[in-house]
Amino acid sequence: MRKLLIVFLFSGWCACSPPKRPEGVLTQPQLSALLIDIYLAEARLEILHQPKDSSIRLFVPFEQKLLQAKGIPDSILQPTYAYYLSHPKELEQVYDAVIDTLMLRDKRLSHGPDTNVKPEPNTLP
Repeated sequence: MRKLLIVFLFSGWCACSPPKRPEGVLTQPQLSALLIDIYLAEARLEILHQPKDSSIRLFVPFEQKLLQAKGIPDSILQPTYAYYLSHPKELEQVYDAVIDTLMLRDKRLSHGPDTNVKPEPNTLP
């Protein structure tokens, strides 16, 4: 009976431990930063009012440059997306960070720059 109790306690402890992120999968801050840059680039392209095929031709090279600048190989993206899609709570945390950051940037643009915050360089060519 005592052994059975120990087995149940151990299995409960293992079930409650946070999921281990596989090697090569982007961390939450890395994925958040990447998504922020991608969303900002998409917004800049929307302002140009280009046809969709032209926008895609502009965006694909930018995305490749962005990944290269961040040191993220293409082979990392699919396992990263697969991992976060199978861990929705972590994905929600990533998107919470993305939304908070974009809202803060929008607020800064609307109300003037904060003297304590450095502006980020423009990443679109």
